[in-house]
Amino acid sequence: MVESVRASAEAAGARAITRVTLRIGALSGVVEHALRFGYEIVTRDTPLAGAALEIVTLPAVVACASCGTTSTLDGIQNLTCPACGAPAPRLIQGKELEISGIEIEVDEQPLAA
Repeated sequence: MVESVRASAEAAGARAITRVTLRIGALSGVVEHALRFGYEIVTRDTPLAGAALEIVTLPAVVACASCGTTSTLDGIQNLTCPACGAPAPRLIQGKELEISGIEIEVDEQPLAA
């Protein structure tokens, strides 16, 4: 993640990286407090040092082949359709781990006269 953000910011002509936004699904296996702790460590001495980390948590969303319903799961302990109870509906959201945004500062360029 650090290298990907650094490369994108560099390509955009960033002077500084101020915020990184991640989208993390409820079933991704990522533990938020562990990610935040690790982020502080791995960004030291990089262009991301001091950049805020924003995490957007995405719920698990399933589509049921039996009844055609799309539902958000209240928890992850029971992977059945909340509408009809059919087992193992298709997961359509919830396993993401994505960089969804990078906020940067760029040097101001004066307009040509």
